[in-house]
Amino acid sequence: MKFRHNFTLIDDQKTCRVYRSGATRVRLDFMEHMLRVAVLRDGEPLTPTYTVRPRLPQDPPAGGGLAPFPACGRDKLSTEGLALTAPKIDDRADGFSFSIADVNISVSLLNFSMRLEKDGRLLYRDRDYLAYNFDHEYGAGSVHFISREEDERIFGLGDKTGPVNKNKRRYRMAASDAMGFDARSSDPLYKQLPFYICENSCGAYGIYYDTYSNGEMDFGQEINNYYAPFKSFRCEEENLVFYLMFGTVPEIVSAFSRLCGPLLFPPRWTFAYAGSTMSYTDAEDADQKLRRFIELCEEYGLHPGGFYLSSGYTQIGQKRYVFHWNTDKIPSPEGLAAHFAAHGVEFFPNVKPAFLTGHPLYQKIAEKGWFLHYEDGTPAVFPFWDDYGSYLDFTHPDAYAFWTACVKEQLVDKGYRNIWNDNNEYDVTDKEVYAHGWDGPVRAHLIRPLFSFLMTMASLAAQDQTKRTVSVSRCGIGGLPRIATTWTGDNHTGFEDFRYNHRMAMTMSLSGFFNFGQDIGGFAGPRPDEELFLRWIQYGIFTPRFVLHSWNPDDTSTMPWLYPEKLPAVQRLFALRNALVPYLYNEVYRSVLCHEPVIYPVFLKEKGFDTESDAFFFGDHMLAAPVFDRGASSVSLTLPQTGGGWYRGAPPEDATVLAGELLTGEVSADCAPEDLPVFFIRAGSVIPWAQDSAAAGQRAHDLRFCVYPLNEGNFSYTFLDDDGISWLSEDNKTTIRFSAECDQTTVRVSVTGAQDLTILLADPLQRRLDVRYL
Repeated sequence: MKFRHNFTLIDDQKTCRVYRSGATRVRLDFMEHMLRVAVLRDGEPLTPTYTVRPRLPQDPPAGGGLAPFPACGRDKLSTEGLALTAPKIDDRADGFSFSIADVNISVSLLNFSMRLEKDGRLLYRDRDYLAYNFDHEYGAGSVHFISREEDERIFGLGDKTGPVNKNKRRYRMAASDAMGFDARSSDPLYKQLPFYICENSCGAYGIYYDTYSNGEMDFGQEINNYYAPFKSFRCEEENLVFYLMFGTVPEIVSAFSRLCGPLLFPPRWTFAYAGSTMSYTDAEDADQKLRRFIELCEEYGLHPGGFYLSSGYTQIGQKRYVFHWNTDKIPSPEGLAAHFAAHGVEFFPNVKPAFLTGHPLYQKIAEKGWFLHYEDGTPAVFPFWDDYGSYLDFTHPDAYAFWTACVKEQLVDKGYRNIWNDNNEYDVTDKEVYAHGWDGPVRAHLIRPLFSFLMTMASLAAQDQTKRTVSVSRCGIGGLPRIATTWTGDNHTGFEDFRYNHRMAMTMSLSGFFNFGQDIGGFAGPRPDEELFLRWIQYGIFTPRFVLHSWNPDDTSTMPWLYPEKLPAVQRLFALRNALVPYLYNEVYRSVLCHEPVIYPVFLKEKGFDTESDAFFFGDHMLAAPVFDRGASSVSLTLPQTGGGWYRGAPPEDATVLAGELLTGEVSADCAPEDLPVFFIRAGSVIPWAQDSAAAGQRAHDLRFCVYPLNEGNFSYTFLDDDGISWLSEDNKTTIRFSAECDQTTVRVSVTGAQDLTILLADPLQRRLDVRYL
């Protein structure tokens, strides 16, 4: 009967229970601090997951290599690697109840309605009457309705725009090429991640819907007189599998990261400046412009680590043909790569997953059946980059292998070792378009963002696995950080977009994307004026990805020398970024180990702090305080109360940092666009600083370790010392440990794992520094 579904138990395996009503099964898997719910329709195939991939005992150690993952994905109901538990279940005639961690869960067998309580208070409740779409009462696809509080806080969803707290907003679950998006309101963008954290008056829970179909997330826009306030999720897939996670907000952020698998540990050079602009490769003299980039960087002492090679290198006429080299523009691809490598700079060549109908390889691919296609096998054709083209079907094993071979032959073997997977949002909405699938054809619109993930996997398979390289993807799903880095897409140039780009960054960090950045200065729109240009570089210093990239309509390029008169300020800013690379690299390694964000909003550590604050943590030991307002000349903020106070940040060569005041409470600091940005260092920290601008290749003995002591007390710090590019092993890495004891007269520092380091003391009390090597 519609709206009234009585479920009965059909399988009890202690860590898993299955219930049935008519043609619908509901499966519960019990885990420590987590519950998986699967609502399954008879006759509907269950697609694999590529997001859920927890660490397995046979995996390499953190940073020691890629965890194996098959191109065919993982069974969505697999329990491998999950921390299963067998709770005591109290059965009743009309339902049952059990506890996970400190959450009590009660289930009514009528419509399988769940109610979650913590400390006797309501944490979560499925909406009254009917919360799921068991018999298509709510139309096609899957639906989930959950109770909501008026002032609850919502975090997550990937790269979504607007404020950090998404309460009372509605978002589409889809991936789209949104060039020039409005960072305040545009939707959808490039990531498709139906994961969010809800924090209400009782506590917090996280929820991840394991689907790649398009949908909608509503956090209070919809109101219906027949129901108490609710939020909802809708998607096109008929099966619904989701995970409920319990804990504090930071615990849930880490739990979701663990569910997806560890962050790919990138080589150290990726945290240095990387250049990029479409104008260089679109130009007829692309080779000369690219080589001139190296000359100018060396002339100005900027020391880039990489360069993003835009797709102009593939042009035939005005159109772009993936894997084709335009040798009129770049006569020797191998020679260009060797030239950059000789100067310590790596390339990220741009690749796109659609082959234009005029592509030299198009007919071959079509004859093999490797494109997304209609039921009769005819390739599906879509608008793509000023022409028409067909998307490669990465669910087809032969198409997947073909792509890997092309990446290796045309790029990796020519010296282009790191791949930039771009324009991979797969704009497929036609329900008559099919993919090869796994156990039979699949309607392509149901798995759109999954093609981008498979594309990135196929590219990574071609890269040199004997050392750490980088794959980059613009489109992303949960689990992408396991195989690639990303960025927030083709942002717009403007001060308001600048501030909301920051809020997008905080949202990304709360969504499990830990290694990312923005196109500094804005990608689309007018070139940034001098003030915005410098402010955005000041901010970008504190993001993992440090890339200036643009497509300016006036044919200028947003390069470090965009404004020659501001070049001295740019040089100082770039020098600060390079000085911070060893610290950032170590914080990313901490993220790999602990599944914690690299940059994150203050409230994640200090409950109650403004969710929309401009200030944010840069690693666990620094607080960045950027300027987002045009014409502002200073920064004011209230420092977090965590720890024993804060020091004003500056490179160690600035003598003021060694005798600076220990700060607490409300502070103000002058900051002109030409100045170094305002940031603070937590008391009780050891910060590794590079001693010159070429930070990417430095080891511990090339660094200065500055100690920022407490007034009283002890603290410790662990530093990874390695070559920055090899997969980590016990043979090629050293763990250096610092332990500090602070009293009124002396700061005693004990060091294990190294000898004869350069250690400085930043201390307003002018205490004696006593260093001992153990």
